[in-house]
Amino acid sequence: MGKPIDNEWGRLLAEEFEKPYFTELEQFLQKEYETETIYPASEDIFNALRLTDFNKVKVVLLGQDPYHGPNQAHGLSFSVRPEVSVPPSLKNIFKELHQDAGCPIPAHGNLTEWSREGVLLLNTILTVRKGQAHSHRGKGWEIFTDRIISLLNSREAPLVFILWGKPAQSKLPLIDANRHFIITSPHPSPFSAHKGFFGSRPFSKANEYLEKAGLLKINWCIKS
Repeated sequence: MGKPIDNEWGRLLAEEFEKPYFTELEQFLQKEYETETIYPASEDIFNALRLTDFNKVKVVLLGQDPYHGPNQAHGLSFSVRPEVSVPPSLKNIFKELHQDAGCPIPAHGNLTEWSREGVLLLNTILTVRKGQAHSHRGKGWEIFTDRIISLLNSREAPLVFILWGKPAQSKLPLIDANRHFIITSPHPSPFSAHKGFFGSRPFSKANEYLEKAGLLKINWCIKS
């Protein structure tokens, strides 16, 4: 399934890749990629883990499943490739980013800079059929991403978990709120952003916590 993860994540998840549920998931995906249009490309599935290694994670920004439109998904939650128009949820994220942290609204929707700053841009489900949101739900990805969250929860250094919407918040039982900082709000989609996402100030809250913990803040401003 794409390229190996050649960092600490690859070593930590090696056992997971050998488990029966993951073997079944791989078989399912092999057939899906052969017979359907699946996003992201198979070599991009684990980009979030490749770009933000286990010990580099400061913030976990958890999404649902990848964008299901052409050329959008590239393995990072909420992010799209630079040449792709910015989706509505991401437009709302940028509005809140501007209001909260004063960052200019970027002209593109590529969030790779956040990954390099220590933001793990993880979805709860890592693949999707073209035009069919949640089409790979219940196939095994949830077990895999539970393991990722559990590994991060066990880390000594405190982390910030930003959970937008119910699918992301389903991971709450895996996170020790006494050791880590959890930010929850409605999802930034146009259907729910006005129900508490706008004005929730997740970016400044995350940085305030990191600073108190003696860690470097995230530079949330993206170069256009």
